[in-house]
Amino acid sequence: MSVPMALLALLDDGPAHGFDLKRRYDALLGHGRELKYGQVYATLQRLERDGLTAGVGVEAGSGADRKLYAVTPDGVSELDTWLVSAQPISGRPAELFTRVVLALASGRSATAVLDAHRRLFLDRMRELTAARHDGDAIDRLAGDYEIAHLEADLQWIELAAARLADLSEAVR
Repeated sequence: MSVPMALLALLDDGPAHGFDLKRRYDALLGHGRELKYGQVYATLQRLERDGLTAGVGVEAGSGADRKLYAVTPDGVSELDTWLVSAQPISGRPAELFTRVVLALASGRSATAVLDAHRRLFLDRMRELTAARHDGDAIDRLAGDYEIAHLEADLQWIELAAARLADLSEAVR
């Protein structure tokens, strides 16, 4: 899962400091695997270094002052590309879920995310099916394994697409 992309999506609603970003991330994506504050601030510093976020002020807090971050135009462009990129996701089951939730949280089209991945998975299934004729028994079994996982992913995509209205309401 891409923590930097998640923080960019959460900043797309407006400037925020690390404390609020962590709380929102944990509420939307944590599911028992919450971010550590150190990871949030280290990621924000890298995003700022790379020109994807910018410091836009400081708010006084109950302890130390809190730096406000905002997403830059380059950060918005990077986020848009990542959400619908037609490249294989890492294979981690939560990554497509993360992209859909972040698209909804940032006011983007979750349908576009689902459609891009549906096309990607169907294309890969066609490649694997065609390759069955050339491979040996082990290659065919490995292809069958990947096809079974792609079929499950496609079922999840259809389920998510049917629930987008409810999901959108829950995320906002």
